[in-house]
Amino acid sequence: MLERQLLLQLGERLKRVRREQGISSTALAEQVGMSRTTLTAIESGDPSPSMGNYLRVMSALGVSSGLALLVSDTLQVTGAPGRPRSRAAPAVSVMVKADGSHGAQDLQSLMLHQEAVKLMRSDPKLVDQALATLDQWRSSGSSHSQFLWDEWSVILHRRDWRRALSTSRRGRELRQASPLPSILPASKRSAVLEQVSALKKGVLLGPKPRGAAAPEAAR
Repeated sequence: MLERQLLLQLGERLKRVRREQGISSTALAEQVGMSRTTLTAIESGDPSPSMGNYLRVMSALGVSSGLALLVSDTLQVTGAPGRPRSRAAPAVSVMVKADGSHGAQDLQSLMLHQEAVKLMRSDPKLVDQALATLDQWRSSGSSHSQFLWDEWSVILHRRDWRRALSTSRRGRELRQASPLPSILPASKRSAVLEQVSALKKGVLLGPKPRGAAAPEAAR
């Protein structure tokens, strides 16, 4: 979840920088040689676009100087469990935090759906379980959500998981009326909620600043 939150924050920052520079999404997409759909995915923090595409957008917006840290020897290399780290700790600390209650809620919903999709890929019977829940809702639920449930029926029958995990506005709307979390075991759901709770408080990456108390989530 931490990696996904970092991508979401990177995408949001790139979108903000583009708007501050007065560049339209169409113009930037043409400048870097990619489709507007790919640029939208990058600005949504979608992990599907390649790292190369992310770097091209960063370079075009003039924010690629931060990449110097990524390729320098100041990075901490975690390595395999049980193996000693081969490099010194980074000289900077970064606080990763979900932005506001709305952002945390969106992240929580996204991660619950990501866990549900993993389970359905390994056990197709769970797709039928989600469809059964959906049928119950469609027969007795509010008509205001009917069009979203109809769309979920198509997604589940087609196994269109990319659509289910889209970080677009439409993806967020769909997840507000989704049957997928209903298939999750309580342990999976609790694990996601705990991670989101930690990100609300803030998770510190890198060494703790000297003399500063560690946030509760990072202890």
